[in-house]
Amino acid sequence: MPTTKRKANPALLKPVQPDEALSLIVGSKPLPRSEMTKKLWDYIKKHKLQDEANKRMINADAPLKVIFGGKSQVSMFEMTKLVSGHVK
Repeated sequence: MPTTKRKANPALLKPVQPDEALSLIVGSKPLPRSEMTKKLWDYIKKHKLQDEANKRMINADAPLKVIFGGKSQVSMFEMTKLVSGHVK
């Protein structure tokens, strides 16, 4: 039986332009959403912003607080939704 390779969602591969607030974290060049999410997680891990007690929660530093709409902590699922508001 031949194995079928799963096709990536074209919407996720299309480069999106981060706005000014998000470009402070992921850079100002257009990136596919998958790459943007990867850079966001690199930033979170580098600055130790993942909550120790509950790994699903992200603690915001000053640049992330702008993206998180002023919240000091969001879940990783909410983060994805909030980041969408910062891309064109």
